[in-house]
Amino acid sequence: MILNIRLDHKTSDVKTMESSHERMQALVDELESLGVVMEKVPIRTCNRIEYYILVRYIPEGFDFDGFTVEGDEDALRHILRLASGLESMIIGEDQILGQIKAARVQALREGTCGPVLDMVFTKAVHVGQTVRRKTQINRGSVSIGSAAVDLAESIQGDLKCRKVLVIGAGKMGTLVARALAEKHLSAIMVANRTYERAYQLACELGGDAIHFDRLNRALRDADVIISATGSPHHILTRERVRDAIPPERRSSVVMVDIANPRDIEESVRELGIRLFTIDDLRGVAEENRRRREAEAKEAERIVESELKLLLSSLKHLEVEPLLAEVRGNMELIRRREAERALNKIMNSSDPERVIDGLSRSIVDKIFHDIAISIREAAERGDDNFLSMCAELFNCRNLK
Repeated sequence: MILNIRLDHKTSDVKTMESSHERMQALVDELESLGVVMEKVPIRTCNRIEYYILVRYIPEGFDFDGFTVEGDEDALRHILRLASGLESMIIGEDQILGQIKAARVQALREGTCGPVLDMVFTKAVHVGQTVRRKTQINRGSVSIGSAAVDLAESIQGDLKCRKVLVIGAGKMGTLVARALAEKHLSAIMVANRTYERAYQLACELGGDAIHFDRLNRALRDADVIISATGSPHHILTRERVRDAIPPERRSSVVMVDIANPRDIEESVRELGIRLFTIDDLRGVAEENRRRREAEAKEAERIVESELKLLLSSLKHLEVEPLLAEVRGNMELIRRREAERALNKIMNSSDPERVIDGLSRSIVDKIFHDIAISIREAAERGDDNFLSMCAELFNCRNLK
């Protein structure tokens, strides 16, 4: 059984997701300790934490601790929708596709992704690419980064006359920076722990790179601060913000935190700073959803069509071990009989007779076990088994 266990922006705020990562990990660890987990792939983004797990069964009475849990077809539908951008806060965003690819690669590297989840994740990536090729669901600015910029602009007005500081030059910070570049701003600063990366991104934008140890100086002058690092700890604590930004400027400063875990300590609000998080992007997300409604419907049609193909492929995968064993048994018979025939043919004046005997012998050996099973089924009145055999061997004379 394939399970999806998740917590996302649809059911939880960023604070809950932030505090639930260890709880979900403990739940998966418990399932593993019970010996039911065969494969697993985690996915974690700024607004979701998920696990895909292949389990032998669900232990009776197992407590999933309030997480959303879906199995088999529903779980598979979810990951196809996820890859297509239909489950994202910003519908159609492209970043999730890269995150799904990275999750698969990492799990393969760690040996936790086997043939079943490998097939599922490979299919999900294919479906995500197909949706973006056949629809315009990702047309225009569709990322958490661009939504953060839109939010800041809705509060501060035109950003062209504002000083904007981006903290973080990774994937999310790059999305923010590129969304800012479309605004043709004159004052963009980029800060990152690795200065070379900040410098590279700043050059692309025509902005300035900031050494991380000079972050306080950049904070003092910034009107808009968007933080998107991968740090496990707060980058901007209350004390740091208090020391860096003069009291008379604080009410005019907008901070947008799109990191998970969060970069900016919640208590900076007490200083008069206008702080916004991923939760505050929901209004932008809703407007984006309305604009892409028609494209989303077409994407959903593609997902349902591809889901049927995936379910069929997984059914085929289930019987591969059985088919391999059946073929292996038949191959063993073929080799043995071929070896005997070769020995006979070397000393025979009638090779055709030897070949005829070989073919008969192979059929007799294969048919022997089948005949025994069919006769035993007839004796116990197992009509279902007999009908199945008739269908399997394409027989039409069974009454």
